[in-house]
Amino acid sequence: MATIGDVARIAGVSRSTVSYALSGKRAISDQARRRVEAAVRELGYTPNAGARALATSQTMVIGLLARFLEDEFAPAMLQYMLGVSNTARELGYDILLSTEEDGMRALRRMSDSRMVDGVVLLNVAHEDDRLPVLRSAPQPGALVGLPGDCTGVDVFDLDFEETGRLMVDHLYRLGHRELILVSQPEHVVERGGAYVWRLQDSAQEAARARGVTLHATFGSSRQPDIGRDLAAVLDAHPGATGLILNNEAAAAALPNVLHERGLAAPRDLSVVGRYSEEFASTFSLHYSAVESAPDRLGRMAVRQLVRRIEGEIPPEDPYVVRFVSPELVDRGSTGAPPG
Repeated sequence: MATIGDVARIAGVSRSTVSYALSGKRAISDQARRRVEAAVRELGYTPNAGARALATSQTMVIGLLARFLEDEFAPAMLQYMLGVSNTARELGYDILLSTEEDGMRALRRMSDSRMVDGVVLLNVAHEDDRLPVLRSAPQPGALVGLPGDCTGVDVFDLDFEETGRLMVDHLYRLGHRELILVSQPEHVVERGGAYVWRLQDSAQEAARARGVTLHATFGSSRQPDIGRDLAAVLDAHPGATGLILNNEAAAAALPNVLHERGLAAPRDLSVVGRYSEEFASTFSLHYSAVESAPDRLGRMAVRQLVRRIEGEIPPEDPYVVRFVSPELVDRGSTGAPPG
């Protein structure tokens, strides 16, 4: 049975162009439209969603399970959701979003009713109770986030271990020997947010290997609590000359905290965080940071999922676990220690 990918290949255009030609959602050139129409006729492709679902059991819908958790910074989570939804749209798929607290029930409902062709999971925990349901579902699944057991799913994530080492090494090379690491709230760790301890453990290991003192602490995910947390940890460790942030709320709150204390980066304190370029722009942050790559991870997960949905990946092919290597974006907030 012909797929939208087959039409795109015969017409010599992208999947998104085929989708726009068939749906009329966006204007395309007459030449491209004629090539798509010719390919549709040649392949006998059925563009009508209802007819296609009956003929191929495909809905052209991808399920997205994501939750806005109180202990995580909502604007950061939204970026991952946009990365998934934008890529799905480009490939001709719609998104069915579930933010239901009971992820197992939501996933069963999507899968059993055949409402979706595949599923993307966000907010992945180390021992995620949604994974057994996803593995037993007839639809394929992809994860943005690393679970403890990757069996039966494609997994995409930032290399948080290498990120922790990179942050410490960057400050060490500049001459810093006492650092502070502010991570996500401790409750994120308690419910299985492995990315927190993956970065923290590797940062602590790198610090020990280099003779660096690293004070690791957890911070809140909201104001005004995170502002008070930052002030308290700076008071507790006045000898620290570098600050590492694995907490987006802390990064957003830091400018005010430093201003109130009469401090500036990197004059008084070198700062390096972990967040995306778009996040930095949204909150006017001028701190050097490791790119968290939410858009890239969303694209990788959806493209792999669509390849499985459309049969481009043979069923016998193994599932993949792929990490995005950390890249430090230098915005001038790190330098030699003061004095």
